[in-house]
Amino acid sequence: MPPGNGSINTTPIIALAVATGGLDVLRICYDRIIVPNEVDKEIFGAGSHAPGVSAYATSAWLERLNSPQTLPPFLQNSLDMGEAAVIQAALSHGLGLVCIDEKMGRRIARLHGLAVTGSVGILLKAKRLGFPLDTTEAVIRLQRHGIWLGKDVEQFLLNANG
Repeated sequence: MPPGNGSINTTPIIALAVATGGLDVLRICYDRIIVPNEVDKEIFGAGSHAPGVSAYATSAWLERLNSPQTLPPFLQNSLDMGEAAVIQAALSHGLGLVCIDEKMGRRIARLHGLAVTGSVGILLKAKRLGFPLDTTEAVIRLQRHGIWLGKDVEQFLLNANG
């Protein structure tokens, strides 16, 4: 699997849109991003004025799957539908990377042999690739929208400003 392809969950989409004002950060880091039908429904189900929805709706380059994933019982019973669908979509489409922020989803993705990244990992990768990111401002934007990072993760992100 090329490192530029993956499947993404709801929380990272919203967090990245809030932190950067859009989803171009994903476009810089990855060639192909699959969004499972279950994630698509979660995002639009929040309403058109919810954080991140507008940025998501206008990111036509994201590959949105039209059909729900057929989930094996283990995934269906272990995770919420979005996380389970992200893992299954990655497996079904031969992708080796998922973007999930929740701890249990990350653990189960690794058990399935998938590489894992999250919102902060994508922000840091984008910054390394030249995306103009002020990490202090990104943290402030996240907090303003009620998205809180663990103290260690927040400090790790803030240290990226140099």
